[in-house]
Amino acid sequence: MNIREQFEKREKNFMSPFGCQSAQSHGRQRPEDACPIRTAFQVDRDRIVYANAFRRLKHKTQVFLNPLGDEYRTRLTHTLEVAQIARTITRAMFLNEDLAEAIALGHDLGHTPFGHGGEAVLQEIHSPDFFHHKQSLRVVDVIENNGKGLNLTHEVRDGIVKHSKGYGKILPDDPEELACTIEGRIVRISDIMAYLNHDLDDAIRSGVIRENQVPSVCTQVIGRTHQERATTMIRDLVFSSRAVDGELRLDMSEEVFGAMTTLRAFLYENVYRSVQVHREFVKAKKILSELYAYLLDNERILEKELTRMGIAGCLNNGSPRKQVVCDFIASITDRYALGLYEKIFFPSPTV
Repeated sequence: MNIREQFEKREKNFMSPFGCQSAQSHGRQRPEDACPIRTAFQVDRDRIVYANAFRRLKHKTQVFLNPLGDEYRTRLTHTLEVAQIARTITRAMFLNEDLAEAIALGHDLGHTPFGHGGEAVLQEIHSPDFFHHKQSLRVVDVIENNGKGLNLTHEVRDGIVKHSKGYGKILPDDPEELACTIEGRIVRISDIMAYLNHDLDDAIRSGVIRENQVPSVCTQVIGRTHQERATTMIRDLVFSSRAVDGELRLDMSEEVFGAMTTLRAFLYENVYRSVQVHREFVKAKKILSELYAYLLDNERILEKELTRMGIAGCLNNGSPRKQVVCDFIASITDRYALGLYEKIFFPSPTV
């Protein structure tokens, strides 16, 4: 029995019957030999961590543009916070921690530069069907590894593409919106817990809102500090969830769930749609729109930039030029977009 098989045996003996055992995975798109040391989900986690797209997350905006300060969350620190919350919950419920971690680490790989503003731009200029959760799946399937993809397991891919529905329900009723594993469903909730908590921190830090503006029900029920809010939300989910008709149903108390819903609505109205945030994303829209149009008409420059980023394989996978340009725009970081825009559109001294 090799090391991986010992881990799989440990999972079988230790995990809740509601968890997804590594040995029961539905497999990969392309068959490959199993690792003798790591389980299938551990392999997926490692492939994501070593992916170029994962490293780029450190220079992609969460809500506030990076130049505002070193303490603001980026897409990478958000991802790490989601993974931490998901791991804590799955560990407490005796579920597959490795699966939850892999999904969490990969859930935002397709996010655009300049946060959700960048996503809105691509919906406008490329396709109304562009969503970052779909692009994240495209990253791991056909963009990463120079166009070969990461060949992840079905369960991780499913969790990535079903982690978000924009302003959809925290706990959706539609089975089609639910991940096929409990771990994937936990990542969806963990994502919301993470951004409700840290976006509130960053909004207060930036001065976009003041602490006394936060609805009192949120501070009284969930807490006033990052630690209090995270602890309240995690504990409430763990202790409110229960088995119903042979399935584990994730649930929260009416009080905590109501406070989370109120906080979410408050952030959308007063932070994500605030004048200060919108003003910067108007500028971002101009940058991404003009880069998109320019690259559609300049194949040589597009190929050069794709090669520079290690994703030139996108040119050979049969996708139309429009899709390749979209893949490029969605892949670049905030600072890469700013630098490329300056190089293309700003005058350059010749002497």
